[in-house]
Parts: sequence; C-alpha cells; structure tokens
Amino acid sequence: MRELTRDHARRRELENAAFSAPETTRIITVANQKGGVGKTSTTVNLAAALAMGGLHVLVIDADPQGNASTALGIAHHAEVPSMYEVLVDSAPIADVVQDVPDMPRLQCAPATINLSGAEIELVSLVARENRLRNAIRDFLAHREEEGLPRLDYVLVDCPPSLGLLTVNALVAAREVLIPIQAEYYALEGLTLLLNNIDLIRQHLNPDLQVSSILMTMYDARTRLAAQVAAEVREHFPEQTLVTTIPRSVRISEAPSYGQTVLTYDPGSSGALAYRAAAHEITVRPAP
Repeated sequence: MRELTRDHARRRELENAAFSAPETTRIITVANQKGGVGKTSTTVNLAAALAMGGLHVLVIDADPQGNASTALGIAHHAEVPSMYEVLVDSAPIADVVQDVPDMPRLQCAPATINLSGAEIELVSLVARENRLRNAIRDFLAHREEEGLPRLDYVLVDCPPSLGLLTVNALVAAREVLIPIQAEYYALEGLTLLLNNIDLIRQHLNPDLQVSSILMTMYDARTRLAAQVAAEVREHFPEQTLVTTIPRSVRISEAPSYGQTVLTYDPGSSGALAYRAAAHEITVRPAP
C-alpha cells in the first residue's frame, strides 16, 4: 500500500513536470566497477526519460557486452560500425550513431564484441585516455556545423572494470553518476571507485566531479537497504539523489524486448522512479 501511494504521488508530480534543458551539453559517465548494480539499466532508462521529457540525448555504449545497445533496440552485431571504430580507428561518432526506434530525440552509439579487444589495442595508441573526449567534442561541433539541435545530455555506459574504456569515459565527462545497489558490498566498491576518480581528477581531468549517486534495486522492506541508504546519504548528502530505484521485475524484463522500462511498462514503479530520478538530475545544478 505504501508503494502504491508513493507511485500515485510520483505520477501526479510528473504529469506537469518540465524537463528544462541545461545551458551547455552535460556529459555524464555512469560508472561502478562492481557488476550487477544497474549501470546499464540506469543509463538507458535515464536517457529515455530525458528524451521523453523533450531533451536531446545521446547514449554512448562503451561496454563490450553491448547491453545498452540491446535495451535501446539498436543493432550491434560484429559488422555494425561501433564505438570500436571510434576509439581505435578514430572514426567520427557521426558515422556510427543510430536513432533509437520510437524515441525521436534519443540516439545511441553502439558497442559490438570488437570493443573487447580495444583495451589491448588502446595501450599503444597516442593520447589513449583522451580518444573518447576528442570524439565527443568533434561530434558536438559536427552537429553545430550541420545545424542540428544541440545535445542536452550525453550518457556513457561503462564496463564493470577500471580499464582503459572506463578511463576514457571518465576523462570525457565532467560528471560521474554512480549507481549503488543497497547492500553492504556496494560500500566497499564505492571507496575504490572514488579513489580512482580522484586519481583521474589529479592527472587527466581536473573538472571531473561525482555529481549524483543513485540507490538501485532498493527493497524498502529490508532493514539492510535502509541502513546502506542512510550510510551513503550521511557520507554523500549533496550527491545522493532523493529518488531510489526499486527492485523491479519490469526493469529486468524490458531489455529482452529491446525496450527501456519506460516504453515497456510506463506505469510501473520502475518507470516512474527513473522518470523521477531524471527530473531530479535536470533540476540539480551542474558542477
């Protein structure tokens, strides 16, 4: 009953919610080296919510598994031009980007299995940590030259590791969004990730900030989830979003249909939570 009441309140709030465009393009990397915390679900569902709110959004799939591409209904078999060609062969993002079906303001630069070899191939390349940053900069300039609408958000989905693909994603962004599963081990992984973000800030990208922390797979019935959330909010009161993403079968089912939860089941608690989280991100000031 408590969840139904909350969902009803969210539905009312979001009916008239305006998603205002940022002054400049916000580039947000969704990162956590721990697997299974909802990075990809968070990336694609926030992107869909922002696009449905009237904003122009690009998802960059930097994970060789290509799960973000799958969830957005984007072809990403080995022959498809992908982020591998962008990072290793210096192809423009404009050559690989695809429009997401039924989402006119949402685009995706897909990942293919070829990207799994990029970690090794990038090692010998010049300015290997800056290749994604340069590619995004050139793509934004290309859109301006072509008279296309300015991108409001670029969301980068990372692999569950701290290799060169994740480093590229962190160097390319000004903001990091960290999804955290509401369990004890998540806190240990967060410390390691924050240490690595500090190193990248010191040596490669002084503008990088952890702008948002999002609690995912949150089960309000358990005391552990409440304890973990309270501890995260105590240590990161400004960064932690008020919205939490519930543990939801609908969020897990949606990718198997090549959809986000917002199109698969728009009235579900998961869809409403991601819409609320996206709105919260738009009203929070960019770092």
